[in-house]
Amino acid sequence: MATFLYRLGRLAYRRRWYAALMWVAVLVAVGVGAAKAPAAPEEGTSMPGIESQKAFDLLEARFGSTADTATARVVFIAPNGQKITASGHRAAIEKFVDEAADGSQVAAAADPFTAGAVSKDGTTAYSTVTFKVPEHDLTDASKDRAEAAIEQVRHSGLTVEVGGDALAAKPAAGGTAEAIGIGIAAVVLLITFGSLAAAGLPLLTAVVGVGISMATILAVSDAFGLTETTGTLATMLGLACGIDYAMFVVSRYREERAKGHDPQEAAGLAVGTAGSAVVFAGLTVIIALAGLAVVGIPMLTKMGLAAAGAVAIAVLICLTLVPAILGFWPQKVLSRLTRRTGRVKEGDVNNGGSRWARLVLRRPVAVLLLSVVNLGALALPIMDMQLGMPGDDVKPTSSTERRAYDALARGFGPGFNGPLMIVVDARKATDPKAAAEHIENGIRNTSGVVSVSPARFNEAGDTALFSVVPATGPSDEKTKDLVTAIRDERSAVDAATGATYQVTGTTAVNIDVSEKVQAALVPYLIVVVGLAFVLLLVVFRSLLVPLKAALGFLLSVLAALGSVVAVFQWGYGAKLLGVEETGPIMNLMPIFLVGIVFGLAMDYEVFLVARMREAYVHGDPPGQAIVSGFRHSARVVVAAALIMIAVFSGFIGAGDSMIKMIGFGLAVAVLLDAFIIRMAFVPAVLALLGRAAWWLPGWLDRILPNIDVEGEGLTRTHTAPAPDREAAGV
Repeated sequence: MATFLYRLGRLAYRRRWYAALMWVAVLVAVGVGAAKAPAAPEEGTSMPGIESQKAFDLLEARFGSTADTATARVVFIAPNGQKITASGHRAAIEKFVDEAADGSQVAAAADPFTAGAVSKDGTTAYSTVTFKVPEHDLTDASKDRAEAAIEQVRHSGLTVEVGGDALAAKPAAGGTAEAIGIGIAAVVLLITFGSLAAAGLPLLTAVVGVGISMATILAVSDAFGLTETTGTLATMLGLACGIDYAMFVVSRYREERAKGHDPQEAAGLAVGTAGSAVVFAGLTVIIALAGLAVVGIPMLTKMGLAAAGAVAIAVLICLTLVPAILGFWPQKVLSRLTRRTGRVKEGDVNNGGSRWARLVLRRPVAVLLLSVVNLGALALPIMDMQLGMPGDDVKPTSSTERRAYDALARGFGPGFNGPLMIVVDARKATDPKAAAEHIENGIRNTSGVVSVSPARFNEAGDTALFSVVPATGPSDEKTKDLVTAIRDERSAVDAATGATYQVTGTTAVNIDVSEKVQAALVPYLIVVVGLAFVLLLVVFRSLLVPLKAALGFLLSVLAALGSVVAVFQWGYGAKLLGVEETGPIMNLMPIFLVGIVFGLAMDYEVFLVARMREAYVHGDPPGQAIVSGFRHSARVVVAAALIMIAVFSGFIGAGDSMIKMIGFGLAVAVLLDAFIIRMAFVPAVLALLGRAAWWLPGWLDRILPNIDVEGEGLTRTHTAPAPDREAAGV
């Protein structure tokens, strides 16, 4: 692989115009495709394999199409001391209902006074406006008409808030915070390389890669059901990996130039050595992300595959566009010292990395214990992790959706915002109506139920539907217990009536998905850790090094999840991150975090430990090999980690709570993995193991393929001349 990539790097350098124009053509082609493609669809709700989804499918089959049309729930609140039923207020609301119902895309607008949608204390009422089309098909004229009608009610003296999806504002993915993250990455690159060109090259190639990825996602979004959230996560991973991968190749190019290689040879060697590590690291990220498909949740699968595609593009750009750009500016990416004197302080001199390694080697037991104890403490909150799907209840109070949610909870009870839907299959019952009534009465008498609506039958009269309002809110653990209790009563009802029922609705879907993800998390974690062990076994040809890496990854990901729970569920430091309301952890987040962090952790492991192995194979004692590895790689790994932390932190400023949570989780995971696991835990363990760290049974050594990720064989066959001013191109 190293030889092939070496030739690819030289070819891209030599044919730089062709390589650059090829990527420009790709960007233009997918950009045109994105411009002509239909708009991205809304988030899908299909979750195969769970009861609530089966109930929804039955509902669709028996009641006909239940297309996901847009709705708006308009909530009216009377001024303090007044009633919503006062004649003036009632007239304003009824006028709104008439005007809203006249919209060309409106199917119906419910009158709260005839639909029983007025609170018992008479202070709150709501009208549900149902549209004929999904939210993304609503025209601006329809939205403007509805909003104008709402404004007229506000002018009458009532407070009006709006929930639902039809008129909801779309949250920003990252905005200025994301731009700040890229700016911080630029500063880190500039400090690391001491050259504007060297700092700008990774940013340029990463932006090109993200542009291609996002345009591709937009172009195929309608065909494959990819959403805006999918694109945001692909951007996050594509940008972070793209910058880091290009940075590793540029760093190795500068190192090869300092050894005396001419620019073309240095570019080839950089792609053959650091590029080999990039390919392996990228493959680990891609495999982990694509592996999310095994969970069986379509949304998670799409997020993983789209992000995997973005990482694949980042790897290809790193191997071809980066050496091509190096061909355009072979001298500009070098530091001022190298350009001026042809020399650079490399390799054999002490630097911060080697000094840190020696510090760890002097106290390996203390460093190891401190690392494990601190990470263990951060991981403790995971024992209390509650999974769910944050909704309007965790949006900022500045949003009308949150205020509408709170007003309905005050006026109609906390469970009103998350009703359960009961679908009764009475096809085998002798008396379907009596069976449905029996089920209604049984559920009405269940502890934790506030009210049950009358059953509505389909045309065939064999399927009924009614709603149940719990006493507690959608994310409350007592609501989960209520769903379990209702389902537990089913077997007795089946025997007594011949009919059966299923529980669905948004609240039930979130509960079922959370349980499915929680059940899949441990098996997926075992698969990922096992994959890490096998891959690193092949790369480092050692038993204990991959075991140490897998355990380190496990520690860092559990600590990151614990930190997410502490902030987003317990509320520690939540206000500092703009989290106004704590709640359950987004149910897809833990398993997605495991997949991403696995890939990123393997990046740092490969780039850091591969240089240690190279030094050990060349004759360095175990301790000196650790120092040599840190001398060559620590600075670049630290810079790469800081860049990823900056990029991920930018997404903490997102308006979408899911993106905010994932951005925080990834930033913390990279921080812990890079600075505690790779910089402290890894050298401490290797120091204690000594030569045993690199031991591999002879029989296993013979059957393992020789990947040579670091390009050791390539380096031996391409010995550089002594560095001088001419070799440096000065």
